[in-house]
Amino acid sequence: MRFKRLAAAALAAWAVSGCVDRPDEAASGEEIYLQVCARCHAPDLSGGVGPAIGPDTISASQPPEFLEAVIVQGRGRMPSFGRTLSDDQVARVVAYVSSQHR
Repeated sequence: MRFKRLAAAALAAWAVSGCVDRPDEAASGEEIYLQVCARCHAPDLSGGVGPAIGPDTISASQPPEFLEAVIVQGRGRMPSFGRTLSDDQVARVVAYVSSQHR
């Protein structure tokens, strides 16, 4: 059982690490989300490897500062994207995700 959990964690880490190209600096929040975030959180924010972050989720109730910090610093199994995304790109992704909560 422990091996299966370790293998699943290793597979998840591999899936999200190093396989994300840096988005164009002028990309919209939706474009950045689809390029960087959708692999784990799904194109429709319904979740997959990562948790659902769409309407009626815990993420929907979080302030933008919390979401920005999670994207930049990472949290739990989610890696940090602080070196992949600029502050402005992070803000655009947060704005896009927040706009989907309505």
